[in-house]
Amino acid sequence: MENLSLYESFKSVPDVAKKTIPAGRLKGMTDINPMWRIKSLTERFGPCGIGWKYTIKDQRLEKGCNDEISAFVSIDFFYMYNGKWSEAIPGIGGSSFVAKEKSGMYQSDECFKMALTDAIGIACKALGMAADVYFQKDRTKYDQTPQAQIAKPAEEVTPELAKLLSEVAMCTTTDKLKSLWIANPTFHNSSLLKQTINKLKETL
Repeated sequence: MENLSLYESFKSVPDVAKKTIPAGRLKGMTDINPMWRIKSLTERFGPCGIGWKYTIKDQRLEKGCNDEISAFVSIDFFYMYNGKWSEAIPGIGGSSFVAKEKSGMYQSDECFKMALTDAIGIACKALGMAADVYFQKDRTKYDQTPQAQIAKPAEEVTPELAKLLSEVAMCTTTDKLKSLWIANPTFHNSSLLKQTINKLKETL
């Protein structure tokens, strides 16, 4: 279908252009190599300035919490399609200028460059670029739901588990707790049993 031609040509990201963020607030999210975007745009439309381009509309700094300061860049993105320039596609990107880190306050001299890169990526999403990454269930930079808040199914309390929990609650020594644990290997994966034992240990 012609309406999806650009989307289909941009949606897939090669593994070499993807990287899982290993630590920090964005741990587990997917980072996409910005040069892959440039290459993809150039392959599809031609060199920057001829087949695609952008204009910077605004650059600003904004104060946040804990004396932190963020940099923001707004752009209009354009691409050449069937011999005509597209309408402006807006993109707004952000990056930290002054950030609070474990070692103290850190000031970046590349914040506007990084915010611009982010803005281009945002505009390119409207064309379907990296859609497979953003569409899947895996976390990305733009899906910041803490893992601890993801709902988990409640553990089923069977009559056998309920009886064991009752026995554990009546224990008066750690040796008795240990004996019950060893004698019931079937329930070693029970989070309720582990929680009950750990709480009881604090009082013995």
